[in-house]
Amino acid sequence: MAKTESTTSDAQPTAAAVPLTGMAAMAPLIGWLIPGAGHLIQKRWIRGLLLMGSVAGMFAFGLAMQGKVYQSNTGDLLDILGFIGDLGSGAFYFMARIFEWGGTSITSAVADYGTKFIVVAGLLNIMAAVDAYHIAIGKKP
Repeated sequence: MAKTESTTSDAQPTAAAVPLTGMAAMAPLIGWLIPGAGHLIQKRWIRGLLLMGSVAGMFAFGLAMQGKVYQSNTGDLLDILGFIGDLGSGAFYFMARIFEWGGTSITSAVADYGTKFIVVAGLLNIMAAVDAYHIAIGKKP
């Protein structure tokens, strides 16, 4: 069997470095702190308002169902993951901690669903902040 030579080079193409602009730094940060604001400052009004309403609504429904808002100093892995999800809600998480909203323990099935609503609101907000960053760098129209 004859050894064939490859005509393609082994070098992988590299992506061009994206310069860090003010909008690329501010949009995800503001979008995380105030859900939907990362899109609003980029004049994406409908998307920003939909995200703001979705995250706020899910967080409010979760609190109304007596969902648990996780704290940072627990040792259980699932509690740590829940805390990261809750922290993704930005200002809503800080308001919940300041005003002591949200139960500390889950006492019913409805409260368990409420806890999931709060965590998913934070995860949605993290995805929205990443989306705002991609819009700011021009990767997404």
